[in-house]
Amino acid sequence: MNIPNTISLARLFAVPVTIWLILIGELLPAFWLFVAAGVSDAIDGFIAKRFDCETEFGKFLDPIADKVLLVGVFIALGHEGYIGTWLVIMVVFRDVIIVGGALLFQTLTQSLTMEPLMISKVNTAAQIIFAALVLGLNGYGLEARVVVNILAFVVALTTLSSGAHYVFEWSRRASEAEE
Repeated sequence: MNIPNTISLARLFAVPVTIWLILIGELLPAFWLFVAAGVSDAIDGFIAKRFDCETEFGKFLDPIADKVLLVGVFIALGHEGYIGTWLVIMVVFRDVIIVGGALLFQTLTQSLTMEPLMISKVNTAAQIIFAALVLGLNGYGLEARVVVNILAFVVALTTLSSGAHYVFEWSRRASEAEE
């Protein structure tokens, strides 16, 4: 197990603690744990690329850890009323579509590779920033409704765009594989 994969696993194990902290109303510790998890995502990617220690396992583990963290935090924040249910449904549905599409693509073609699209990276960054902002503002007792609403719109837009791009790309690749 290399260092980037260990960092990704640590991020994965931080998810239930972060969710629990949100559910018991401890938003400040949840905020800092979430920020640490978000920073760890950048660090593991940097180390893997910089020190040439990317692995197939890591290529799957890293996005899984990201998805589990973001989906878990979005669901917990939605459950507790900090973000709109519509946005939670959109984020979760996109990830279900992506994971389901990946499984279907692998089943049909036996050639799944993990190559995140640029819009997906932008979407992940927007979701991380949004969740951190919601946690931080509520944890510190601050109000910034306009900023939260604007960022919620950005998350919705990038979520829709990213989901559509994945559906289009996998459909195209599956059609090419059948020819």
